[in-house]
Amino acid sequence: MTNQLTSNAEALRLFFTEDIYLVKDEFKAAFVEPVNEVQEVAQTESVVLPKTEAKVYEEPIADLSMVQEPNMVFKPKLDFKYLGKNQRNILILVNDSENEVSTEQGRELLRKLVNAIALTAKDFALVNYANYNTATYADFNDFFACKLVLAFGVNAKQLGLAEQPLHQLNELGETKLVFTTNLHDLDSDQTSKKILWASLQKLK
Repeated sequence: MTNQLTSNAEALRLFFTEDIYLVKDEFKAAFVEPVNEVQEVAQTESVVLPKTEAKVYEEPIADLSMVQEPNMVFKPKLDFKYLGKNQRNILILVNDSENEVSTEQGRELLRKLVNAIALTAKDFALVNYANYNTATYADFNDFFACKLVLAFGVNAKQLGLAEQPLHQLNELGETKLVFTTNLHDLDSDQTSKKILWASLQKLK
């Protein structure tokens, strides 16, 4: 059998009348060049500040030893010595620096006045103001919760109050007050005794 394979160009033309193109059947791997990443190095600009001398600010320290404290006077609460039991919150003030209450005449007058308005020793507290001559009405009222004050030889100003008429019945809030002269002197003053007597009758 004759080999039909031929490479004669003239013979091939008889079979292939159209143009024939030779295509290489080879795949070349794409040549990839490695990309060299250029890392941009950020140039850090260092800011140089002009040199200045550091100033140290020192606050002055207060000298506590020189600080003057406000003059705050705390008045101690007085503890009064008194006669009676103060069951009816009635305060009787006398003012005698020589006697516990008054002279014999003064004590007798006081007994009559107290009996006239039906009071007993259980009802009132009797204080000699001569022993507490810096005490005010507020001091006495805080201690005795006064509803009635009979002051013999002690005037309103001495107690820190506005001036009040003598031998008359006065009122301060819910408290009644009577200011009159010293018991010993009052005993011999008939006019003042009459006015005082009339005022005390209003307390019945």
